Amino acid sequence: MPANPPKSSLLLHRINDTTSSSAATPSSAAASCQKRWCALPPTAAPLPDAVARYHSHPVGPNQCSSAVVQQTTAPVSTVWSVVRRFDNPQAYKHFVKSCHVLVGGGDVGSLREVHVISGLPAANSTERLEILDDERHVLSFSVVGGDHRLANYRSVTTLHVAPAGGTVVVESYVVDVPPGNTKEDTCVFVDTIVRCNLQSLAQIAEDLARRSKSVMSSPPAAPQS
Repeated sequence: MPANPPKSSLLLHRINDTTSSSAATPSSAAASCQKRWCALPPTAAPLPDAVARYHSHPVGPNQCSSAVVQQTTAPVSTVWSVVRRFDNPQAYKHFVKSCHVLVGGGDVGSLREVHVISGLPAANSTERLEILDDERHVLSFSVVGGDHRLANYRSVTTLHVAPAGGTVVVESYVVDVPPGNTKEDTCVFVDTIVRCNLQSLAQIAEDLARRSKSVMSSPPAAPQS
């Protein structure tokens, strides 16, 4: 869960309030938010060209786009085993209460209905799996319906081997700005949710990796006579 709940609660209220306003002018908000990428940490691996293109989103005049980077000591294979489960986003996304696959078996084109915990400006979301690349470790989904205010949301998540070991996770998105909110409001709100999800993903993957290592290093049980 977020390390600073009051801040998250404030952001959830702001994005839900259609009468709220921001001190930033529309032009300054657009300049800071339309192409606002979180810089990769110095120890992070550069994104391969074959994968970086997935994070280049065309951004419309009433949309915002951003990206969040998370590092974890868990290997890519372990992190990917959690991320690729389109049918089980609640495994690491704490804002998701439940998920039901409507169409497909987890391959590209599958549809899922996600139910969100109370308190968020949403009730449910219908989402389509757009990309599932097990070789390059790329997953993308888009929101195609539901009861929420984040219209035309598309997310791309990629995993990369960190030079010092472990995994660098990059998640980017593009989304419409809800009426009554600024681009800055929207980016800050979505960034907060994505960051919370990726921090949870890192912790869960590291726990899985530790348990796997512990099982592998345990001596075999002595045969019973």
